[in-house]
Amino acid sequence: MTTDTKPITVTDESFEQEIESSEGLAIVDFWAEWCGPCRMVAPVVEELAEEYAGTLKVAKLDVDENQRTAQRFSVRSIPTILFFKDGRHVDTVIGAVPKAALERKIQQHS
Repeated sequence: MTTDTKPITVTDESFEQEIESSEGLAIVDFWAEWCGPCRMVAPVVEELAEEYAGTLKVAKLDVDENQRTAQRFSVRSIPTILFFKDGRHVDTVIGAVPKAALERKIQQHS
């Protein structure tokens, strides 16, 4: 399990290895540079990476640079945070939500 205290960056090329082949819980923040709500969620995602280091893999995927993965998971609006458990997509949160909402989902799938 990763002990990164910062979100890792995933791409179309690394997504399968980093997320779909990993054990345990992982969340992926689908975002873009120009997206205002994405910038609001970014510090929350970074806090989660720090607070759950060792128990939760936290990743970010830039949808402008990695459209194939975004399309594969039908990400139509950003920010979208996908939850994966043992490599399987188990939940989705769309929009800039409070940290507590994401923490509830983390607890639900842990």
